[in-house]
Formats: sequence, structure tokens, C-alpha cells
Amino acid sequence: MAYDYEQNSIKGNVHSLESFGLVDGPGVRYVVFLQGCALRCKYCHNPETWAADNGSQWTAQKLFDKVYRFKNYWKDNGGITVSGGEPLLQIDFVTEFFRLAKAKKVNTAIDTAGQPFRNDEKWLEKFKKLMDLTDLVILDFKEWDNEKHRSLTGMGNDNIKAMAQWLSDNGKDMWIRHVLVPGLTDGEDDLKSMSEFISTLKTVKKVEVLPYHAFGVPKWEKLGIPYELTDSVSPTDEEKKRAEELLNVNAYNG
Repeated sequence: MAYDYEQNSIKGNVHSLESFGLVDGPGVRYVVFLQGCALRCKYCHNPETWAADNGSQWTAQKLFDKVYRFKNYWKDNGGITVSGGEPLLQIDFVTEFFRLAKAKKVNTAIDTAGQPFRNDEKWLEKFKKLMDLTDLVILDFKEWDNEKHRSLTGMGNDNIKAMAQWLSDNGKDMWIRHVLVPGLTDGEDDLKSMSEFISTLKTVKKVEVLPYHAFGVPKWEKLGIPYELTDSVSPTDEEKKRAEELLNVNAYNG
């Protein structure tokens, strides 16, 4: 990300755009996928978004002008979702983009794994400005146990749990998502602990279990990155139902 003094506008690195998203927040969503992510999830289906300097550069104004042309698709129950990569790595850009969206009364959502969250004053000041412009946070909970999370993603998750607590304490609506990988992220004790934690959060509006799939494997091969989960398979309907019961999803999705 760079600051363009000539145009007086923050620029962001954008991976791709999706004009008709149906699973990235309420209603029909225009989804902006940003570049850059510090996590290295073993099942990532978009490893090409890891590098922060790939993609195309947009000013927030130019991007919003393009996105806003699709407002007739959203009607009254949709809006814009910024995903990634990890959108919080480009927090200044997303804040400016959402500022333009809220000026037009557009519903805004951010899909994040929460990894950049930290409790230092300077960063929290920026985060609060973004949250003031954000209607919904979709938080990907990869794994409950800190060390298992580190093995799965390359980093721990204490700060991610802290972010979920901050969202709850500050009245920010959130959806919780968990990718279910049989034999990896389906441990009964971990799912129960995650469920207990979620039950203490006051602003969770939905909990979703997303079945693992191997659609991203060709991308790993193209990038020359070894894919460790070659023996992993998608969960069965029964395995998905079991995880949903352990996470008590019906308590939030009814």
C-alpha cells in the first residue's frame, strides 16, 4: 500500500473482484479480494493472495466508483464485502473505501482471519475507525488450540481470540466461520472449547461450518508450493452435522 500525494488518495493492492457474491454476508454482495496475508493455512484455496505486492493497484475512490455501479443488484439487503488475503493488512485503504461506501449508505462487511489484530494504542485507533464504518465482521476461526493453530497456519491465535472479544465488548456484529478438515480441525475437545468461547460473545449473529475442499491444489502446484494435505478429503454430511452440533450453530442461525 502506498500514499499517492498527487491524487491525495490511499491506494490498495486488489487481487480480484466478484460482482455477485451470495455467501459473503447478508444479501447480494460485491466482494473485493485484497492481496496480502501473513497466515499460511495448509488448506488455503487462494495462495496467490499471500504476496502483498501482487494484484492491481486501485485508489479507494476509483474502486468505489466501479463497485457502486452494481448497486441495483444489492437492493435493500446486500452491500459490499472486503475479503482477502487479509484485508486488515490494508486497514487504511479499507477504511477509506468504507468511508465512501457509508457516505452512500451502503452496507459494509469485512471477511478476516483477525491475525493483524493487536492491542497497542496506535493500531487500535485505526481499527476503531474502520469498525465505525463496518456493519459486519466475518471472522474465520481456523482452530481453537493455540499450538494447533500455529501448526495449521504458521501463527498462534491469542490475538484472534482477543479480537473476537473486542468485537463483542464494542457491540460489533459478527459471523463466525470454521473450515472443517477431517482429522485436522474436527477435534471434539477443540470444537467444544470454541463453542464455549463463542457462547460468551454477545454479538455473534451466525456460526457456519465450511467443509474443506481441495479446489485450491492446482494453484499451489502452479506456484511451486508443496501441498501437505494431499490425503485429506472433504467431510461427509454426518461429519459436518456433528461439528455443527458441537458448535451449537442452531443457537445463532435460527
